[in-house]
Amino acid sequence: MAEAKKWSDTATLDDALQHGLTAEEFKNLGELLGRGLNMVELGVCAALYSEHCSYKSTKVHLRNLPTEGERVIQGPGENAGVVDIGDGLAVAFKVESHNHPSFIEPYQGAATGVGGILRDVFTMGARPLALMNALRFGTADNSRTSYLLSRAVSGIGGYGNCMGIPTVGGELWFHETYSGNCLVNAFCIGLVAKNKIFLGRAAGVGNAIIYLGSKTGRDGIHGATMASEEFNDDSDEKRPTVQVGDPFTEKLLLEACLEVMETGAVVGIQDMGAAGLTSSTYEMADRAGTGVRLHLDRVPQRETNMNPYEIMLSESQERMLLVVEKKRVAEVLRICERWELDAVQIGEVIEGKNVELYWHQELVSSLAASLLTSSVPQYRWPEKAPVDYEQRSQFDPTTIPEAEDLNAVWLSLLGSINLCSRRPVFSQYDSTVRSNTVVHPGGDAAVVRVKNPGGKREKGIAMTLDCNSRYCSIDPRQGAALSLAEACRNITAVGATPIGISDNLNFGSPERPEGMWQIAEAVRGLCDAARAFEVPVVSGNVSLYNETKGKPIYPTPLLAVVGLIEDASKVVGINFQNDGDVVLVLGATNGDELGGSEYLAQYAGVEKGRLPELKYAEEIKTAKTVRDLIDRRLLRSCHDVSSGGLAIALAECCFGTYSKRGCQLAVENYAGRKDGLLFAESGARYIVSCSAENEKKIRTRLAEASVAISAVGKVGGSNIDIKGFATIELERAYCAWSEGLSGLMR
Repeated sequence: MAEAKKWSDTATLDDALQHGLTAEEFKNLGELLGRGLNMVELGVCAALYSEHCSYKSTKVHLRNLPTEGERVIQGPGENAGVVDIGDGLAVAFKVESHNHPSFIEPYQGAATGVGGILRDVFTMGARPLALMNALRFGTADNSRTSYLLSRAVSGIGGYGNCMGIPTVGGELWFHETYSGNCLVNAFCIGLVAKNKIFLGRAAGVGNAIIYLGSKTGRDGIHGATMASEEFNDDSDEKRPTVQVGDPFTEKLLLEACLEVMETGAVVGIQDMGAAGLTSSTYEMADRAGTGVRLHLDRVPQRETNMNPYEIMLSESQERMLLVVEKKRVAEVLRICERWELDAVQIGEVIEGKNVELYWHQELVSSLAASLLTSSVPQYRWPEKAPVDYEQRSQFDPTTIPEAEDLNAVWLSLLGSINLCSRRPVFSQYDSTVRSNTVVHPGGDAAVVRVKNPGGKREKGIAMTLDCNSRYCSIDPRQGAALSLAEACRNITAVGATPIGISDNLNFGSPERPEGMWQIAEAVRGLCDAARAFEVPVVSGNVSLYNETKGKPIYPTPLLAVVGLIEDASKVVGINFQNDGDVVLVLGATNGDELGGSEYLAQYAGVEKGRLPELKYAEEIKTAKTVRDLIDRRLLRSCHDVSSGGLAIALAECCFGTYSKRGCQLAVENYAGRKDGLLFAESGARYIVSCSAENEKKIRTRLAEASVAISAVGKVGGSNIDIKGFATIELERAYCAWSEGLSGLMR
């Protein structure tokens, strides 16, 4: 807002354009209201019309996602999705972006991303169980990559560790398209009794509106609109829009909220996330079909001379808005006071459907809640495939000559920044706190147990974050579908069944036809795969305008998939356990499926080619069989084959946390390229190990299910040997793999 403008002044078209509204949107608002907007109303409208809050460019596509299922309790539209896990329990979960703030100020941007996703989950009444994150940065030789990576990781670890919530997994990938716009996506999952779920609704005329948490400051103003813009030369000037987090206050807020929820006095609750008090107020009113009256001068403030504009648009962290039964306000305030938090009644639910804002008893705004939420215009932008789409997606990768020294290529890939160990990152996260973690970072999927004081078997909740951004750049529809297939394999590999998806769609501008085509195609691919795997999408987030000076990031539809295993004691990890154990590779390799692979990108500098075929029936059949083998306790380890192919997956099986074990593998019935056998990324494949005593039972079960065995081997020795194809020394391979990120982490 220009300095010459006062919050009570009438807004002009220039003001609207500076706030991110289009001329048509500003005109329509004036026509609907039959009057002009003051600057407070302009700020409120601009925030809720922003792409970050309204999804105005993607709703027409997102509505096609499958969102229902027998386990779904709450689908998209609330702060988090909720899925039934049986025995009267449910899990609430969501993944959300904090990309723009993290590029501008990586520590606080990443930290407050964690704080925001935690609030999204515990506002549902769920106690957070675990956190994950997915990160994208530029290449290693970019001057800012090391700084952004190190500071973002520190912010994630600092906030989660202080909260006492384990960070149990995640994903990290580097590419030049993220050099000017990194991605930080945060995931949280929590446990809730299925009959004690809370919604963000301002229901019950006469009920009190209570502000709870930190005082409001000037940090984060215009955060939602900034997150809906591309970066230019003035990116650093946007630093004041990045919020500052305080995990210790968030911990108090978490405990206070859960305690007041237990009283039964809370009717509705929502955190003040993007757009702060604005989004929580208008969204809660619209969902309930009620009106709300707020007295903004009552809002606790930590800075002097704040005005209604600043108070409504501040994105100060660690704040909640509660709707409380009018006769029980004093009871709730006493609990909040005991947790040493600011708690003030700042308004009430009223008749009608308008949100009324008062400043020292003067009405400064009265707008229908629906005007800024459910009635925001939806756009169907034109779509156009990029001019090189056919050339990139149909390129035949077998025209690339095979590498001469496959041993050297294997070793090089293991030490590359996209395939090497992530231990330097996840070692900064506490994954053991609360003692529920069964599978820690570094596995296919993290697993957290649901403790059962009654002594019965304990359930396990599996979770993973996945997206193959290179695949999605070549063919966004097939790439998104393959990303979900990979996520489902990760969940299967620990013994769990996928039960729900939360998506975080990170793209460039929807206003470019090529950009909109990528978005729409990726959503279609997710629809295809979610229906085929019968896993509903229950929550999510869209982050657009991730580009700098007109150069967009690679399409990155990040998928968080949650799974359930009824007995957590049956979970298996990826590492070989004993010398002498039998190794079986399930599923066939197509050596021609090198398109979009890490091998082709790193060895030949080629990022194109036909992507691996997605055979849904084969994926589903093989996954069901693997879960059955794990349920029967026949397997000692299981690891899916994905990025980097069989050679990389086999090496990862050998690199145990406490001991390293070699392996000799003999391939059966393969006649294709040697590099294809090693590095092709064909789907529906798993590397499993078992005792020699159980091999016959497993082979019988695989034969009954018509699941092919493509290689057989034995654990042990000082080499990793795929006989007739390539061999590397175990110790040398481990050193390359474990030190791949050492130069990037400060």
